[in-house]
Amino acid sequence: MAYLLMFVTLLHLITLAMQFIATMEKSWWVWDGLENSDLWYNCRFDNYTETWLCASSKETEWLKAVQVLMVLSVVFSSVSFLVFLGQLFTMSKGGLFYFTGLCQVFSGLNAFSAALIYTLHNKAILQDSRELTSGHFGYCFILAWVCVPLLLCSGVIYIHLRKKE
Repeated sequence: MAYLLMFVTLLHLITLAMQFIATMEKSWWVWDGLENSDLWYNCRFDNYTETWLCASSKETEWLKAVQVLMVLSVVFSSVSFLVFLGQLFTMSKGGLFYFTGLCQVFSGLNAFSAALIYTLHNKAILQDSRELTSGHFGYCFILAWVCVPLLLCSGVIYIHLRKKE
C-alpha cells in the first residue's frame, strides 16, 4: 500500500509539472528552431543580440479556448493534489478518494480538449504567423498529449484507492 501511495503521489507531481511546462513554455509550434509559437507569444531568435524577441499571439477564439482549457487543467490537477493531501490526513479508514480522482479526470479531459483543439485548428490559431508547412508541433504540444493518458490513469487509480490506515 505504501508503494502504491508513493507511486500515485509521484505520478501526480510529474503530471502536474508536465502540465505546467506545457502551458507556460514557448514551443507549441516551431519553425526551423529560430522561431516558435506557444499559447501566449510568438517568438523569434535574434542572432545579432542573441535573445528571443517575443510578441503577444493574436487572440482568436480557438487560441482562447486552448489557453483556458490548459489553465483549467493545471488548476484541477493542483486542487486535486491539495485535496488528496488533505484527505490523506483527515479521512477515516476505508475511505475512497473520489473527489481527488474526479478532479484528475477533469484535468485530463481539459488537457485532451485543449490538445485536440490545437491539433484540429492550428491553422486558425497561427493564421498571421509564417507558413505552417515549414514548421512542426513542438515539445510542449507533445507534453500536453502525454499528460492526457497519465492524468486519466491517475484519476482512475485515485477513484479506486482506499485509505488503509
